[in-house]
Amino acid sequence: MSPTRQLHRLLEAGLADITGSSAAELAACVAMLPDEPRSVLAVHPALATARQLAPLLRYRHKPGFVVDDMVDLEQFVPIGGLALPDSPLYLVCEPDRGDDMRNWSPNEALPVIHERGRTPLTVNEGISWLLQEPKALEPNHCFMTIGSRRPTGSTLDARTPAIWISGGTGRDGTARRGAPKIGWCWAGNRHTWLGISSARHRAPFDR
Repeated sequence: MSPTRQLHRLLEAGLADITGSSAAELAACVAMLPDEPRSVLAVHPALATARQLAPLLRYRHKPGFVVDDMVDLEQFVPIGGLALPDSPLYLVCEPDRGDDMRNWSPNEALPVIHERGRTPLTVNEGISWLLQEPKALEPNHCFMTIGSRRPTGSTLDARTPAIWISGGTGRDGTARRGAPKIGWCWAGNRHTWLGISSARHRAPFDR
């Protein structure tokens, strides 16, 4: 799908409303992007945060949400060595939810993703992908976005963001059962139902 058509879907979802940008302003950003196959239009966190984007997600008509205990989501930024294009909207090329890395921990997966010549998705990129391809999120086939971490001095917070479908338990509440959920997992833990998402590259960066 072309970047222009993808922008139309984002506008239908409510992107202009949450950012305060006009459709014309966003279209001007997209007009400068290449039309690369298998690419997803990503929303830069400077344009809209993951918390702002989460309610635009839908799974069987239920809106997405951020877990109550992730009050510091805005402090999760791209990991070292992962630079985002300096553009409000950019392309993430060949995203994959990393099913082959189910039952891998983020700490185990990151060096292998780099060895494969790929780059981990950030939480904003994971949400942006699902806004274009909601079927990429399935029960028991969900994914982590380990490109986003929270710095804590010279180290990193032990959590990594993940996107899955709520079971409606605990603080989620039964009303949220079946809704897309932005939560977190420990970077050293494995989960049989969470892949570790990645992409080939980002544009307009050169490969």
